[in-house]
Amino acid sequence: MKSRVCVVAAGGTGGHMFPAEALAREMAARGWRVVLATDHRGEQYAHAFPAEERLALDAATGSGPVGLMKAGVAILKGVGQARQAFSRLDAAVVVGFGGYPSAPALLAALSQGRPTVIHEQNSVLGRTNRMLAGRVGAVASSFPNLERAPAAVQGRAHLVGSPVRAEIRALHDRVWQAPTADGPIRVLVTGGSQGARILSEATPRALAALPETLRRRLKVQQQSRAENLESARQIYLEAGIDAEVAPFFRDMAARLSEAHLLIGRSGASTCAELAVAALPSVLVPLKIATDDHQRLNARTLVEAGAAEVILEDDFTPDRLTGVLERLLSDPAKLSAMSAGARSVAIPNAAERLADLVEATAG
Repeated sequence: MKSRVCVVAAGGTGGHMFPAEALAREMAARGWRVVLATDHRGEQYAHAFPAEERLALDAATGSGPVGLMKAGVAILKGVGQARQAFSRLDAAVVVGFGGYPSAPALLAALSQGRPTVIHEQNSVLGRTNRMLAGRVGAVASSFPNLERAPAAVQGRAHLVGSPVRAEIRALHDRVWQAPTADGPIRVLVTGGSQGARILSEATPRALAALPETLRRRLKVQQQSRAENLESARQIYLEAGIDAEVAPFFRDMAARLSEAHLLIGRSGASTCAELAVAALPSVLVPLKIATDDHQRLNARTLVEAGAAEVILEDDFTPDRLTGVLERLLSDPAKLSAMSAGARSVAIPNAAERLADLVEATAG
């Protein structure tokens, strides 16, 4: 019997593409043929995407009368492209992960009566998903709280978690170890590669201000904006801190596995990975995130005792130093935070989402 086709539609950001890729791998493992629908931005995250075909759909977003009109024309064109492709492929189900490129794919599927699922990776229903949530066959959420969703959608949303990559999923099987009495303390700093100047600049100064007894034990790995690389390295050098500073880390799973504490943003993928890796964290939600979703993303970890949050308006090197000194001086506290993170992990999110997709496809 010929394998059925699952179309995965995702916008052009890592936050949309990474969980989409995790689902695609699970569906392929179950014998499905996977087709990716995205735009040119999504291609940069899709080099290893397990799809037999990629659909480049027209889509756009805009503001103001002219911008909205142009976006509408682009989406209508994308719907036509998707309808034609879905008929050719005989798509059995279409799964949208948000971002405006998923809109034409879902609208096309709905117009043809094909089964549909949306997955919301954040704790706040995004604009595209919000628009379509009441019409699709099933809604899957990453977090127990799903804000900005109509009551009818909240009542039928399925908590599946946020699918993580296989190498991250594997971290759930290892045991997190607290720092030993005089051993190294490994701190991982992320979120500095995509415009987070506040983390790139303040974190080295905060770590450099720690007591010497802690500084000499630190092993820091920090993602940093390119323009902050040399200043960060100099601060660490003068403080006697062993640090590796780079614009981007490709082997993130290995670094998460070794870390005792992470300092970073609270994007949906980051929060899911922290839980699966049972990793304590200090989170600084991106203030300008739509609908304040990063602060709400962090809530599950905070309520589990797994993370401490410093809002951007309160974030200073001195404030971060105080939090870090308290946490890094207390291995028992870090152990409790790790246990809290593990308690809210959903390591089998890809499998749970795939079950929902198959059930919806019928």
